[in-house]
Amino acid sequence: MEIFHLRYFVAVAEELNFSAAARRLHMATSPLSQRIKDLEHEVDHRLFERDTHSVTLTPAGEALLPIARDVLEQINSVPWRLREATAPGRSTMFVGIPLGVHPRVRDLADTLCERVREAYELRCWPGSSRALIGGVGEGRLALALVRLPVTDPALDLLPVMSETLGAVVPADRFTGRDSVALTELADLSFIVAPKEGRPAYFDELDREMFERGVRKRIDLTDTDYSGIAEIVSSGMAFYFSLLNAESPLHGYARKNTRVLPFTDFERRLETVLVWRRDRASGGDLDELVDAAREIFAEPLHV
Repeated sequence: MEIFHLRYFVAVAEELNFSAAARRLHMATSPLSQRIKDLEHEVDHRLFERDTHSVTLTPAGEALLPIARDVLEQINSVPWRLREATAPGRSTMFVGIPLGVHPRVRDLADTLCERVREAYELRCWPGSSRALIGGVGEGRLALALVRLPVTDPALDLLPVMSETLGAVVPADRFTGRDSVALTELADLSFIVAPKEGRPAYFDELDREMFERGVRKRIDLTDTDYSGIAEIVSSGMAFYFSLLNAESPLHGYARKNTRVLPFTDFERRLETVLVWRRDRASGGDLDELVDAAREIFAEPLHV
C-alpha cells in the first residue's frame, strides 16, 4: 500500500463520484478506479458499492476513511513540522488569495501581514478556492481566503465576508431595469465556467438553475471572467456575479452587460479564512491564527 492509494481513496470517499474525484486528482477515471481496486485487494475488503447511478461507502470504507485522513494529515504535517524545528527565527508563510476578493478583505489581509511581520513574513499566493483549500490541507499554505463550501474536516474556518449575488445579463434586453426575476432568464443559457477556476458553490447554483427551469447550458473551457462577459454581451446567456459595485469582478464588464439584483431569488457568496487545525493547536501558526481571529473578528456583509 502506498500513500497515493489513501489519497485516491479519500478523494472518492468525499466526492462519492469517480469522475469528480478524478478531476480533483488531475487524472483519468480508469486508472483511479484500478487503484481503488488495488487498495481493496490489499486490505481484503470492498470499500465502495458502485452501480450506474451512485457510489456509496461500505462499512469497511466508512471505517477506513477516518484512518486514512489521519495518516494523510500526519504526512502533510511533515513539511511545516520540519520548518518549525529548523527555522532560525522569522518564518516565511504563504496566504492563499482567490480571484475577485473584495478590496475590504484585501485590506484586512494586508493588516494581518503588518501585524505579524516580526514573527512571520507573509506572502500572497493566488488560486482558485479548490486549489487553495488543497494547499492548506497539504501544508503548502499557512492560511487561505476561500469560498464556501469547505468540506475538509482537518481545517478550521473563520467567516470573513458575505456578498450578495446578482445576475450578469445582456444590458440591451433589460434596458431601464433595476432588477430581474429568475423566471425571465429561462430562455437564456446559463454559463458553466471551467471547473478549475469556479468555486464549488457554483456547482450547487448550476443544479438549482436546472431545477428552477433554466435548462440551456453553455460549457466554457480555458477562459476567465472576461470570456464569460463576452458570451453574456452577445445576448445569449447569463451568469452570476457579485452585486456590490466595489467587487473587482465588475472590472470584467463589457459594453452590453450589467449586473442586476434578483426579485425572486437570493443567494450569497461566503468567504472564509481557513487553516489546518493541528498547526494552530500547539503548532507553528498559533500566533498567526490568534492575530487573524482578532483582525477578521467581525464578518463583513455587502
